[in-house]
Amino acid sequence: MSVVSSVSSSYPASSRPVSSPSSAYSGDDPVRHLLVLPDRDTADEVAEEAGRRFDLEDDPQVVREALAGEDDAEDAQWLVVLEDPSGSLDVVALRELAEEYDGWLETE
Repeated sequence: MSVVSSVSSSYPASSRPVSSPSSAYSGDDPVRHLLVLPDRDTADEVAEEAGRRFDLEDDPQVVREALAGEDDAEDAQWLVVLEDPSGSLDVVALRELAEEYDGWLETE
């Protein structure tokens, strides 16, 4: 089941950070992957697909991200948040999943 909440953007709307395979996991801290998508329906679909493709410890969360400086409800991106405490998820496969749905991947 998806959980929806609103968060503010930490990146300018025009910025799309790109993860590299080398950024998959490099320490003891848990990793969080954000699949950034254009709309709620797409984010819900990607969350379900991620659950099928990957061995996830927790269900992905769907989160609305308001773009910086935008008040219009349509000016938002949707995130699928995947917690990866062991750092074992395949970053390349996650990026490919996001791109299949006109999105991109950010890794924290």
